[in-house]
Amino acid sequence: MSRVGKYPVVVPPGVTVTVDSNVVAAKGKLGEMSYRCPDGVAVSMEGNEIWVKPVAKTKQARMHWGTTRAQLNNVVQGVGEGFTKKLELVGVGYKAQVQGQNLVLSLGYSHDVVYPIPADLKIAAPAPTQVEISGASKQRVGQVASELRAYRPPEPYKGKGVKYADERILRKEGKKK
Repeated sequence: MSRVGKYPVVVPPGVTVTVDSNVVAAKGKLGEMSYRCPDGVAVSMEGNEIWVKPVAKTKQARMHWGTTRAQLNNVVQGVGEGFTKKLELVGVGYKAQVQGQNLVLSLGYSHDVVYPIPADLKIAAPAPTQVEISGASKQRVGQVASELRAYRPPEPYKGKGVKYADERILRKEGKKK
């Protein structure tokens, strides 16, 4: 069983956090985010640390304890530093480019895939075969990265497709004669 909830969330300099009953709001250089905590936990601010404690000894309260602490850590880290996911395009002719408010992907289809860039995220293509997604919300960054990867998931024989930069593709052996 995880004991993540025991540890405090340390608030870095440059981030201000306010705790109002069950709503925790954080403000930093990348914007403002808030998180509404479930009923089974109590949140308190002591100095530059946020402490999460279960209210009861029920299984539900203990489950919410670690989850709430992890979510609050993501909120504080998101408004302070932000999150980034990197994608790589592997394949002949596969490329990405940002055109205005759209990300245009050439993935071997008869037409280019045009993905509108969400307002709360930044998408950049530092190289034709690389895409960087960054933003304050870890969930939104991961969701958009997953949606882009789903257009052409990597295949196991040649490894062609859209993959995460740190992902290892398990390769299969081809046909034998």
